[in-house]
Amino acid sequence: MTIRLDVAGIGVGPFNLSVAALLAPLSELKTGFFERRPAFDWHPGMMLPGTRLQTSFLKDLVTSADPTSPYSFLAYLVAKQRFYRFINAEFPRIERREFADYLRWVAQQLPNLHFGSEIRDVRHNGDCFVLSFSDRQIEAEQLVVATGSVPHVPDWGAPHLGEQALHASQYMTTPLNLTGKNVVVIGGGQSGTEIVLDLMNGARGELASLTLVSRRPTLEPLDESPFTNEFFTPDYVSAFHRLPEERKPAIVERQKLASDGISPDTLRELTQALYVADFLDPGQSRPSLLPFREVCAMRRDGKALRLSMHNGFNGEDEELSADLVIFATGYRSVLPSCLAPLSERIRRARNGRLALREDFSADWDGPAEQRLFFQNAGRLSHGIADPQLSLAAWRSAVIANSLLGRRHYNDSDAAAPLHWTAPEQPTAPTAKAA
Repeated sequence: MTIRLDVAGIGVGPFNLSVAALLAPLSELKTGFFERRPAFDWHPGMMLPGTRLQTSFLKDLVTSADPTSPYSFLAYLVAKQRFYRFINAEFPRIERREFADYLRWVAQQLPNLHFGSEIRDVRHNGDCFVLSFSDRQIEAEQLVVATGSVPHVPDWGAPHLGEQALHASQYMTTPLNLTGKNVVVIGGGQSGTEIVLDLMNGARGELASLTLVSRRPTLEPLDESPFTNEFFTPDYVSAFHRLPEERKPAIVERQKLASDGISPDTLRELTQALYVADFLDPGQSRPSLLPFREVCAMRRDGKALRLSMHNGFNGEDEELSADLVIFATGYRSVLPSCLAPLSERIRRARNGRLALREDFSADWDGPAEQRLFFQNAGRLSHGIADPQLSLAAWRSAVIANSLLGRRHYNDSDAAAPLHWTAPEQPTAPTAKAA
């Protein structure tokens, strides 16, 4: 017998985990979220000891939508019997490892998750969506799609991936003994800096040399000042979504350091480590920091790799030799391959991205009452907060309310103190007749 769901989720990362947590208590909806991996795991390759989230623990999977949810981070602390220890420790930011454990804990509680379930393809038969697995089919009225993030490696580096070149996402899951090796880290963001600090601490042996290469003009701090943080609010996302498409890319680019900079604490830790290496422990090796470099090619040179790069500061070309290259070059968003049968039916905006409505549903040529909602696909439709954890619970509330057809969860907040558009002028009082 074919099972029919009201809502099917494709993929279970943090974003769909958030939606699943909000939908699980609702008996009126039959939901199921499917993931090909055997269990939930969040960026295992980047769980370096001591690394911290760049956002508040209150911006968890559910709290802004439902602070009474049993799936909040505070509920997790109570369940783990460490609420008071956590409060007394006064963490300015929680460790990434603890947040990953929280996400796993939620995944273990939810009854509507199905791991080890790979979806082969998704079609629409004129009546509903049909999800095909190796051993069964499931029908669904609505879909919530977790757009996957895959490691990004520049075209010049991809052919060399292997024993001497890897992406940062593999750093903690790859056995590395780098004693006597020349190591180059590509990328001057948070991940690249964290890896440099880890290597400086001797976690992978005593290196012959360590070099950080970044095309940014310096190691740039994350802008987490109060008014910049207004970009991560429902009020701003709503205003941004209403903008004409052609205005959005330039605005997102100007806001880059609001989401893609290095935490000030991490920068402080690095500069202190450099001070110690230079003045207090001269025997300790210290990294070479090379900003403003654009790597344009990499080739094999005997047993080593040779990088060719352009120095944007003085205009000169430079070369660098490495025994290992680590790409801290971020991720790119991709649609799940199982959606290929529906791909041509989903409208794209002029920039090639999905055309998403304010409730994160896509514009497609199928029945209007049967919708596809997309997570982590709206950076150029909804703003820089879209790929971040900051508004995960709010976006899930928007999607849940749209699925229900009513406002069940909180999906709004006070207006920002900044006016993104011209404020309404008060109406002048009408003069009384004499």
